[in-house]
This record gives sequence, structure tokens and C-alpha cells, in this order.
Amino acid sequence: MQWAFGMQVELYFGQIGGLGFYSPRNEMEAQNFILSLIKSALSHHVRMQTHALQDLRDALINRIHELGTEFKVENKIDINYKCDKEKCLLQWAENNGAKTRLQIAYVEGAGRGAIAMEDMEVGDIAMEIPASITISEDLVYKSDMYQVLEKIDGMSSETMSLLWSMKERHNCNSQFKMYFDTLPENFNTGLSFGVEAIMALDGTLLFEEIMQAKEHLRVQYDELFPALSKDHPDIFPPELYTWEQFLWACELWYSNSMKIMFADGNLKTCLIPVAGFLNHSLHPHIVHYGKIDSTTNSLKFRLSRPCSVGEQCCLSYGNFSGSHLITFYGFLPQGDNPYDVIPLDFEVDQVDTMVECPLSNWTTHMVRGTWLSENQNIFYYGLPSPLLDCLRSARSQMPFTKTLIKANMEVDKEILEDLQSTFNAMMENLSDMDSVDRESSSWDVKLASQFKEMQRRIVSSILTSCSTGIKLVEHELSKYKAEE
Repeated sequence: MQWAFGMQVELYFGQIGGLGFYSPRNEMEAQNFILSLIKSALSHHVRMQTHALQDLRDALINRIHELGTEFKVENKIDINYKCDKEKCLLQWAENNGAKTRLQIAYVEGAGRGAIAMEDMEVGDIAMEIPASITISEDLVYKSDMYQVLEKIDGMSSETMSLLWSMKERHNCNSQFKMYFDTLPENFNTGLSFGVEAIMALDGTLLFEEIMQAKEHLRVQYDELFPALSKDHPDIFPPELYTWEQFLWACELWYSNSMKIMFADGNLKTCLIPVAGFLNHSLHPHIVHYGKIDSTTNSLKFRLSRPCSVGEQCCLSYGNFSGSHLITFYGFLPQGDNPYDVIPLDFEVDQVDTMVECPLSNWTTHMVRGTWLSENQNIFYYGLPSPLLDCLRSARSQMPFTKTLIKANMEVDKEILEDLQSTFNAMMENLSDMDSVDRESSSWDVKLASQFKEMQRRIVSSILTSCSTGIKLVEHELSKYKAEE
């Protein structure tokens, strides 16, 4: 599961130099959590404590403003793109009880996005969508296809919703016609990559992820069709349930759905009209948005940091890697993604004698761009501590202490040289795509090229850290030679 992946990455890299794991999103979440505690405390305040709590609240708000300014992205709006269908959808949503302080526009490099119509502060509600216009499994239960689908072993509510949407998008009398009319003919995710783009990714993590996902979906489709269309042609018309239409629906639900906790406590995968225009950012304005407010029976998108008029308002889809975002959403985010990691395919016997590393039982290892590490000093080198400790333990049965003795220096030099050799080979396999004509290339080849560039940048940073680390170690070893 992807949330488990994000937590694993945070725990793994949180050991570097004991500095813990940092990301702008985590920082924003922590500060907003403290703000919620202060708000609660102020409502039960003791007079002497009020001023102190308000001062703390003001300091936190100022810090959030500073972070917002630091990570603010300038957007360029394409004024030639007419959002007529999107405006109609927005009007339909407002007629059905939705409230928004955002408008839809075409943002260069991001596609359609939600732009603030006014300045908004921390805690303000940028958008509110009533539960009555969300698309969930409840609509399937009211349809004629439910009695057929419920009899199929292993049929999930998510698959039911997907099959329902394949037919409903062609229903001229649908309650959600305006929503379906705004959806693109092609979502352009990794699931729709052509042969040229796939071949360019050969040997990368993204290649494996796309191929596995498509194979899974093809098996799922073949288990259902053409059997359902043959047995129930009136409910599942063959022309509406082709492989191409199934893949389109999969991309719709992967890229636009949200997990929502309803007032009755049930967690459902939903499509949220209008809210689907909120794009992902590594520095989101909105972090918590997955729970229906039981008082208003609506989904509220509350700001965790300020959003200025004319600025694109973004949320976080989750702590996802670039390969996952390309495969299921069709883009790479701007900026340094702390969840872009390269897993290492090797095994080292687990050793339980490590004293300094409480997480000595890692069975899988990974690396990421070493520019994200604040500790490039000797014994750390900007590399993950679990990896280094594991490799050190494989070379010595004695506990490794981070002291400047000759034996430790020799062990670290061997490790850095081995890693250097490994990543030199990896860099050779990640052949660049300089020959690709970016202007004339198809969207998928451009995206594949961007991914490989990102991977090369990570590997290059590791090679630089290894080289710098070797020089640090050799400098210390030279002192022992001088003494000898």
C-alpha cells in the first residue's frame, strides 16, 4: 500500500545523522496539528494562559506564512484556453449546494487547475462539496447492474463503481452529465504509454511498475469481459465495455478518485466533481480533506497554509514516488520529491549486534538524492544509515562505532568504493535521451525522458557523495600513514 511505502521511506531516511525525516508537507501538518491543539486549549482557557497561547498561535501562523512564501510557485495561466465546460460544471455544483473561492483555469505545465479568487488564510475553507453530489458505490447499489455484480466472487466496490462509470458517461440523462462532459478523452497516464516510451524506460523502476499494472488490469478485464456482455447485453452493452473504455475508466478512477470517510463511518472511494481540478503539489495548501463534516454533510477543503489571489491552490495526493505519479496520474511533480527512491536489489545477512541504529532489522534497502541529506560528514556521506550500517555489519562481526580509527576508515572506504562501482554501472544503464527531440516528441516519450533524467540526477548525486566520502576517508587514513 502506498501509505505504507511513504512511512517506510520516512523511517528509513529518518536515521541519517539522527536528524529525522523532513518534508515541507510533514512540517505543515505538524504546525497545523499544534494550531488545532491551541484552538482547543483556548476554548477551555485559563485567563493567565490566554496570552501565552495566543502568542504561540501567532508565532506558528508566522512560521507557516514563511514556509508558504518559501515554496510559493508562480503560475502562468493560458488565457486562450476557454473553460466553458468547467464553468458549467462549477455552476451546476453551486446550484446543488457547493461553495468555492476558486475558479478553474488552464495552468501551463499542469493542465486545468483551481485558482484562488481572493486571498485566503490558514484555516479558511477554499471549497466545500456536499456529499449528495459525490460519485460513490452507493450509486451502483441503486442501479440494475448491482444484482449481477454482487454475485461475482471477489468483486470489490471500487470495481463496481468503475464499471458503473463506463456506462454512465454515455447516459444523456445522467445527473452527472456535466461532470462527465468535462473529462478528457485521454488521461495520458503511464498506463497509456506507447511502445517507444515503454522501450525508453527498459531497465527502470517505472518500466516494471507500468508493465505490472497493465498486466493486472488486463487480467481483471479478461475475467469480466466479454462474459458479462454476452450474458447481460442490455446491462453491459459490448460497445461500451471494450478494453480501451475499461482502461479509460481505470485511469479516471486512479487519477481522480479520493478516499472519503462518510458520516456513518464508512470509507469509500469517490469521484468528487469540481474538487478533481485541485492538482497535486509537494508543498500543498490543503493536506486534510478526506472526511465528511457530519454537521453540514459536506466535504470541506480547509487550507493548511495561505493561498494568495491568482495562485494555484493545490492539495497532496499522498506521499508518492515519481514512478507512481506517472503510472497512475500522468505527471512528475515540480521540485525535489523526498519519496523518489531507488530500491537496491541485494541481500545482506541480518545482524543484530548494531548498537547505534535502532532500526537494524531492515530487510530491504534504498537510496535517494543525497542533496536531501543535511549530513555529508564522515561516517554519513549523505547516504542512508540503515544501508551503511548493514554493509558495515556484513564486513565485521564486531559492533561498528563511529570513531576515527584505522579499521573503521578501511571498512568505510571499501563500502564507498563498492557503492561507487554499483552506481557507475547503474548510470551506464540509464542511458540519456539527448537524441530525443523534445519539441516533436509525443507526450509519453517526453514524460519517460523526464523520469530518466530524474533517475540520473539521483544516481549522479550518490556517485558524487561516494567520491567525496572516499576523499574524506583517505584524508584520515593518510594521518595514520604519516604516523607510521
